[in-house]
Amino acid sequence: MKKVMSRFGEIEYAPDKTLSFPAGLIGFEDLHEFVVIPNSKEGPLFWIQSVDDAQIAFVLTDPTNFFLDYKVVPDQAECRKLGIASPEECLSLSVVTLHPDKKITLNLQAPILYAPEKCCALQVILEKTKYASRTPLPQVKPVQATDAGAER
Repeated sequence: MKKVMSRFGEIEYAPDKTLSFPAGLIGFEDLHEFVVIPNSKEGPLFWIQSVDDAQIAFVLTDPTNFFLDYKVVPDQAECRKLGIASPEECLSLSVVTLHPDKKITLNLQAPILYAPEKCCALQVILEKTKYASRTPLPQVKPVQATDAGAER
């Protein structure tokens, strides 16, 4: 077991269980190893903390929790980089951003392709997509109360 200091305090991790980004992340190409930190509260978000730079951490989520039709299929070259034989061995993740105005966006234009069996990930840029790097979360419609089942 190794330890890394982070914005979350000291984190103990197994080096063979880190999430590896062989090419780094966009804008952080020199950072290759991350520790996955589950959210302490139930929900769809989790953190990845850089092993190489204690100041760098990202919030990630599965975008299909919010966009049911969102799907990214890795091509053959991406499958090779991830060390997987089939696109079905890969999940798509998105970086979450909380802006100063409290709006939350997902980077759906540059998803992270994640091969869980290999603990390997790759960030790609989608060129022809309806999604943006700052795609707002969909608005949730309030549930209308009905008289059904109400006591009288």
